Amino acid sequence: MPDITLTTLVVLCLAAAAAGWIDAVVGGGGLLLLPALLLGLPHVPAAHVLGTNKAVAIVGTSGAAVTYARKAPVKIGTAVRIGLMALAGSMTGAFFAAGISSDVLRPVIMVVLLAVAGFVMLRPQFGKEAAGATDRKVTRARTVTAIVLVGGGIGFYDGLFGPGTGTFLVLALTAVLHLDLVTASATAKIVNVCTNGGALAMFAYQGNVMWQLAALMAVFNLAGGLLGARTALRKGSEFVRGVLLVVVFSLVARLAFDQWS
Repeated sequence: MPDITLTTLVVLCLAAAAAGWIDAVVGGGGLLLLPALLLGLPHVPAAHVLGTNKAVAIVGTSGAAVTYARKAPVKIGTAVRIGLMALAGSMTGAFFAAGISSDVLRPVIMVVLLAVAGFVMLRPQFGKEAAGATDRKVTRARTVTAIVLVGGGIGFYDGLFGPGTGTFLVLALTAVLHLDLVTASATAKIVNVCTNGGALAMFAYQGNVMWQLAALMAVFNLAGGLLGARTALRKGSEFVRGVLLVVVFSLVARLAFDQWS
């Protein structure tokens, strides 16, 4: 573990807890966790920061996924199939990442996110249908679409660029599979476990994980993830919708700052 002050360590642990809560509710915890690591560890190589970020995030995501799977009407088999496709997509995206300019990609993502925010605000009933009430409407074709396009497409984006992957998963799963937002969040967590696991395995193989720091932060991330999942299950889709809008606008602001700062 690098030499860091107690203050920095406390801030990183609190950021891990907050990121776990956000990620469990609606995705997007990386908006907080990765910048916190980059700012708190300015002299650590980027690969080590990214690897440590994945080691922390997968613990909270796994805890949230287990909590959701036990209490939300999520179809584990479908979620795992989407997750495996997302894993393949993220590996492909990472392969092409070196040839893509983030300066070109960021404005495109900002436009997409603003369109998503407008859609959610103009469609107040989006994602509010009672959990499990739409299962009969989900055809085999929609399930295949979710596996190929949601898993492969968003997985590819995760490997290529990354920010907001969890949020995009929640929105896409809600739209394609007619899930309520709580069930979509549950499914997204299982998919995220698959993608995070693949990335972590590669970072670990390359020796790019600070395991001691990751283990400490992971405890706080797990606590935040478990609390976030329980909060979402208790408060329902309306609460998740509000958090979703906050995260989307925060992501747009962060991307704009990165683009023009």
